[in-house]
Amino acid sequence: MGRPSYVIALVLLGACGTKADIVIQGGPVWTGLSTGRGQRGAVAIRGDKIIAVGDSADIARYVGPKTSVADAAGGLIMPGFADGHTHFINGGFQLASVDLRDAATPQEFVRRIKEYASHLKPGEWITGGDWDHTLWRGSPLPQHGWIDSVTPSNPVFINRLDGHMVLANSAAMRAAGVTKATQAPVGGEIPRDRAGEPIGIFKDQAMGLIGRAVPDPSPEQRDSALARALAHAASLGVTATSHVSASWADLASYRRLAAAHRLTMRVILYFPIEDWRAVAESISRGSGDDWIRLGGVKGFMDGSAGSRTAYFFEPFSDSAGYRGIMLQPESDMRAWIGGADSAGLQLAVHAIGDRANAILLAIYDSVARAHDPRDRRFRIEHAQHLRAEDIPKFGARRVVASLQPYHAIDDGRWLIVRIGPERIKTTYAFRSLLDTEAPLAFGSDWTVAPLDPMLGVYAAVTRRTLDDRNPGGWVPEQKIGVGEALRAYTYGNAWATFNEQKWGTLAPGRFADVVVLDRDPFAVATESLGTIKPRLTMVGGRLVYQRPL
Repeated sequence: MGRPSYVIALVLLGACGTKADIVIQGGPVWTGLSTGRGQRGAVAIRGDKIIAVGDSADIARYVGPKTSVADAAGGLIMPGFADGHTHFINGGFQLASVDLRDAATPQEFVRRIKEYASHLKPGEWITGGDWDHTLWRGSPLPQHGWIDSVTPSNPVFINRLDGHMVLANSAAMRAAGVTKATQAPVGGEIPRDRAGEPIGIFKDQAMGLIGRAVPDPSPEQRDSALARALAHAASLGVTATSHVSASWADLASYRRLAAAHRLTMRVILYFPIEDWRAVAESISRGSGDDWIRLGGVKGFMDGSAGSRTAYFFEPFSDSAGYRGIMLQPESDMRAWIGGADSAGLQLAVHAIGDRANAILLAIYDSVARAHDPRDRRFRIEHAQHLRAEDIPKFGARRVVASLQPYHAIDDGRWLIVRIGPERIKTTYAFRSLLDTEAPLAFGSDWTVAPLDPMLGVYAAVTRRTLDDRNPGGWVPEQKIGVGEALRAYTYGNAWATFNEQKWGTLAPGRFADVVVLDRDPFAVATESLGTIKPRLTMVGGRLVYQRPL
């Protein structure tokens, strides 16, 4: 890639020790070492590392005849964003699939599927989607009958945006051998019509009944999806991610692009918890390098509030007597977590409902007491709905709260109807968690939510729901500051993956993973935070994105 348009003329100075390859100056520098505002200064880079951070006068001595000096033009110079929770390669596939996220009516939903199907060959599957039925009047669940006539030759397997519910058309159910007699597996549900026929919706563990029939992508298709995802991430300033739904095929794709010098982001992979023995065996032969690393294993306690499969102590407010489901028997989760921990693996486990979170915290506590002391950094993915009494346990036990702030302004549109006014007080409890010194790591859950980290910062700071019905913030007492949100997107994710000595801050010796934003988030109205975009993204001293003029 060429130099950004704002690289200024080379500055010629006499030799004075080590010279930088690149100096970035002309804006405030936010190092990520604290939550305070950035200070006017500059960053000097040599090779793939930062060699100095300071005011412009201090950094001037690192400028030599071959040093490129980039002008930030008043924008914030900061560590690259890390996304703590993505389904990254799936995101690349979704970028080329049918987009149903903002389909505002059932009619628009059907129209988009019809249009997409018109360009496919018979037999090609339609996947992705990310539909959201809460946008529709009355929130009806879609059914296969809506789309069968427009997809007669193409099996459909499209997910709700939370990833815990899918719609399959009749062609997909035939391909999977699903009939009226098919029973839902443990941890899954199959809604049916009055005649007992599946309506085409499959929840959580039942999704696999259809998913098993979907053809695996070829290595070439997977690599293309990854390349799309990487380009998208670079444009948003994302320089690292925890890929929490990794497969061995995904790992192979990352390695192929790395070998071709096409990998532009650091990735930590978490594999299914039930495969912990295979993961431990692989890590025993080497966990990877600073670009691709096997991080540990990922499990699921429950489903989601949007699909009514999150596991709560009290019933859903709009579904009398129903408390959600555990996706796996508690005994299985205890065995898997204990086995993975005994093998030295890091645990990252999905928990949404307050009961799922309470059970998981108890399991983590018992496992830690049963095994040798060490720096475990247990992770709870989402940690959305918490009892007040469980919040201090995150800080006391150094359990990472891996949260996705965009979900708060999305779910906040309808969540009070689902769980009532009391439980929302400790939902997406950013402030309460920070006040009890919990390790906080932010992410997107892409493709469930947009990958853009500045939208996440906006969500955490304003808590203004997408329907704009909460201009002062939904559960405003859980708002946090700009610096706190940025730190959760940088240092927080570095710490959560044992990388705080390598990236996540701007300091000498850290990798030169740097983003220059077009404005200073500390200096704009909070309502504008989500409109801030990167001017450039750099990973390991390599320019991977520059915004076109």
